[in-house]
Amino acid sequence: MTVKQFALPDLGEGLTESEVVEWHVAVGDRVTLNQTLADVETAKAVVQLPSPWAGIVAVLHAEAGATVAVGAPLVSIEVPSETPAEGAASPEPAAPTEQAGAAEPADVQVATSVPEAVSAPARTAVLVGYGPAVETGRRPARRPRTLPESPGRSTGGRPDIARPPGRGATLATPPVRKHAHDLGVDLGSLAGSGEGGAVTRGDVTAAAERARAGHPVASEVVDERRTPIRGVRKATAQAMVASAFTAPHVTEFLTVDVTASTALVARLRAAGHDASLLAIVAKALCLAARRTPDVNSRWDDEANEIVQFGRIGLGIAVATPRGLVVPCIPDAQTLTVPELAGAIRELATTAREGRTAPAAMRGGTITITNIGSLGVDGGTPILNPGEAAILATGAVRRQPWEFEGGIALRDVMTLSLSFDHRLVDGEQGARFLTDIAGVLRDPASVLALV
Repeated sequence: MTVKQFALPDLGEGLTESEVVEWHVAVGDRVTLNQTLADVETAKAVVQLPSPWAGIVAVLHAEAGATVAVGAPLVSIEVPSETPAEGAASPEPAAPTEQAGAAEPADVQVATSVPEAVSAPARTAVLVGYGPAVETGRRPARRPRTLPESPGRSTGGRPDIARPPGRGATLATPPVRKHAHDLGVDLGSLAGSGEGGAVTRGDVTAAAERARAGHPVASEVVDERRTPIRGVRKATAQAMVASAFTAPHVTEFLTVDVTASTALVARLRAAGHDASLLAIVAKALCLAARRTPDVNSRWDDEANEIVQFGRIGLGIAVATPRGLVVPCIPDAQTLTVPELAGAIRELATTAREGRTAPAAMRGGTITITNIGSLGVDGGTPILNPGEAAILATGAVRRQPWEFEGGIALRDVMTLSLSFDHRLVDGEQGARFLTDIAGVLRDPASVLALV
């Protein structure tokens, strides 16, 4: 048997690290090619990592909740030494790595790059540049998780995998280690009641209860909660700070009667078409960008150039439980209102479920953020880094409004446009905003021509 080391790959976002959200395997599990090993969280989404080889899990190099650097060992898998591992690249053997607690055998190989896909024509990639998909499209069956064999027991010639390097001397599965971390229990202080002396979830819970009994919590209410800054929130914060202090922001506001647009949405839906007011706003933005193309550009400091894009990569800001993400609709200028409505809905659903592919986070040239969905009328949105403009759409309010020489109840919405004043001046920003408003006031006359 040969032990191969799978290193955390670059998931195509230029990131330097990822957090292990959940392990789907345990030490001793037999895995198949492309079986999901773990969910890892990048700064953009939660990504499932498939196994590059078929074999037996020997070592999990990080526990759930740990942050792993790109290129660092993630998992070691035993594969038959007499045949090449299916779907694997031919990585160069790595220099022995010093780890506390145990050492890898001499024949360990480290996969430091993403394995190449098997050339079978019926298979396609499951991750950008990463491995072939299982032909059935279903997740391979997983054997029940078992604890690793304890020292002193026969391992059938396998290397000692009971205590993974870097994890200390305590036997515990990754979920138990995470449980201990969440409860603030020191695993090293526990005597495990499980097989081979392994610490169980019950051991951890009991230790936490004993600690609480010995140190009762004060009656006053705890007035603070600390959460590590990482993942999407960390990336968003860094991007927003960089944007706010590099691009001179200007924000302009315009309140517009959108009654005709809301009526158009109702008619399209009644006719069985996919439609939303946000999709009409998106179409209006694409049309308005034709007359003011500078809003669809980028300031390139390194090249000392202004890059004007010929296509619109429309970013849609989506609030998710993990933070704000901005996936992109490529070539948005080519889509109809129903097509935009469908694309926006699918994009938002995928983002909220944490399934956005890394490729979908790239290519944005201008962004829309729908703050109206939260009941907000307007604001001063911060530019997505590398873009010249961002449009915020406010809540639609039914209110008295001047209409055809009189006062009537109308659907009214406020548009907020922030732009990079190096690329777009005040007159251009105002023209772009009023062009969008013109489409929203009378969408049928304009959209019928495109």
